[in-house]
Amino acid sequence: MDKIYIILFSLTISICFTAPLRGQSPQPVKRFLALPELEGASFSLLVKDVESGAVVYNHDAERSLTPASVMKLITTATALEVLGEDFRFETVLEHDGEIRNGVLHGNLYIRGGGDPTLGSSFFAEDRNAYHPDNNTFLPQWVDALTKAGIHTINGSVISDERIFDNEGVSRKWVYEDMGSYYGMGSYGISVFDNQYKLVLRTGISGGKPTIKHTLPAVKGLRFRNYLTSLNVSSDSSYIMGMPLMNERFLYGIVPSGKESYILRGDIPDPALFLAEYVTSGLFKAGFEITGSPSCFRILEENGDIPTKARTKIHVTHSPTLAEIAAVTNEVSHNLYADALLKTLGLTYSASKHESISSFDRGIKVLLQFWEKKGLKTSVLQLYDGSGLAATDKLTTAFICDLLVYMKNESRVGKAYINSIPRAGVEGSVRNFMKGSRLQNVARLKSGSMTGVKTYAGYITKDDHTFAVALMVNSYPGEGRRVVKAIEQVLLSLF
Repeated sequence: MDKIYIILFSLTISICFTAPLRGQSPQPVKRFLALPELEGASFSLLVKDVESGAVVYNHDAERSLTPASVMKLITTATALEVLGEDFRFETVLEHDGEIRNGVLHGNLYIRGGGDPTLGSSFFAEDRNAYHPDNNTFLPQWVDALTKAGIHTINGSVISDERIFDNEGVSRKWVYEDMGSYYGMGSYGISVFDNQYKLVLRTGISGGKPTIKHTLPAVKGLRFRNYLTSLNVSSDSSYIMGMPLMNERFLYGIVPSGKESYILRGDIPDPALFLAEYVTSGLFKAGFEITGSPSCFRILEENGDIPTKARTKIHVTHSPTLAEIAAVTNEVSHNLYADALLKTLGLTYSASKHESISSFDRGIKVLLQFWEKKGLKTSVLQLYDGSGLAATDKLTTAFICDLLVYMKNESRVGKAYINSIPRAGVEGSVRNFMKGSRLQNVARLKSGSMTGVKTYAGYITKDDHTFAVALMVNSYPGEGRRVVKAIEQVLLSLF
C-alpha cells in the first residue's frame, strides 16, 4: 500500500511540476498540502540559491513554526561563530587545604566548566561498546592526585557546578520529556551524557518486569514500576520524573522474555552523582576519604558554602567545539545543544537588578548576534538550544538566511557545514532519502516531535548549493507517511 501511495504521489508531482516558480509555491508543494495526512497542517518552505541569495521556492516563509531539533542548527552556528571552532570546555580538579605526609587536609573540588562531553560515549573509540567504568577522566584524576602526593583526603569530594544555574531543563518542556534519556538536564557539571541504563528482566507476557540494576549505579535512585511485559517486538515505555529528584516512574509496555532488557533515563542530579562516583572510584583506587560527597547546590541550601582559596591540581579538556557541534547535529544531542546555549550566555552582561536564567542569557546572546548580522529575529520565540520546547518558534526565512550567511560569510563555515549529517548516510537522517539521487548529496538536520516534522540544511545540484528549510506543524496523519511525502517534495524540487 505504501509503495502504491508513493508511486501515485510521484506521478502527481511529475505531471504538475513543469518549471521552477521563482519565489512562489510550486505545484509539488500545493499537491503535498492537498494530501489527507496534511489536512489542517501548517507548512512553510523556503529554498534559496546560496551564491546569489535569490529565492527559488517560497511557501509561507515568514510563518513562525515549531522547529523541533532543527533548532540545533541555530545553536551550533551561533556557538561556532561566538566561541570559535577550537574552543574547548575545561573541568578543573582543585583543593582548598594543605598536603602533609600524603594527607590533603581540606576538600577536593571538581569545578565544572559546563562541559557536556565528560565521559560521553560519543567520544569513545566504540560508542556501542562503551562502558562508563572504562572512562578516561577518572584514571587521569587518580594519576594527578597521586602525582600531587595525595593518598588520603581529610575532607570531601565536592562538585562545583555554579557556572550555570540549577535550572537544568527549560520551563517550557513538557512533563512527558522529564526523566527521559533525551530530556536530560544541562548543568555546570555533566557526565556520561547525563544518562543511565536501566536493566530489566522482563519475564512472562502479562507480568511485571523486574528491575535488576542501573549502569552506572545511581545512589538513591528509586523507581515506581508500572511497566507491563507483553509479547511484542519493541517497547513503548516511558521513564518520567522531575530534575534533581531521585524518584522515577516507569510506564508502558516492554517485550517479554528478555533477561537483560535496557531502557535509558536521565541522571537526576549530575553534579552530586559525579561527586559520589569519584569518591567511590578513589576508594577503589586505594584512597581514604573522611567526608561525604556533595555539590554546591546542596551546600548552598544548607548555608554551608566553602570560601577558602583553592589550588589547581589538574585540568580536563573537552574535544573541540567543531567536534562537539558535529555530534550535536549528527545524533541530535539535546544535552550538547543546551550546554552550548548556556555557554553562550556566559558572555551576556546582565544589568545590576536583572535576574535571568542561564537559558535566557544564552537566548539573548543568540538573538543579539544574529540581529547584528542583519537577520530578522523579532518574530522568533526561543526557550532552549535543543528545540525540545514545543513553544520554540522559528521561520524558514530566518533559517535560510542563517544558512546562507554560514556558507558565504562565516569564518567557521566549513566546520559548520561538515557538522550537518548527510542524508541517507549519517545520524538522524541516515534513512531519509536513502537510495535516492539526493543520498549523500543533501546535508540536512531533521526535527521531530508530536505533530512536527522539520528539515533544514544544504542541497547541491548542478554545481549550485541551495539553502533549504521545510517545516510541517500540526499534521493529523501518520508521521511515517508525512516523511515519505516530504522526501518526494524535495526530490521533485531538485
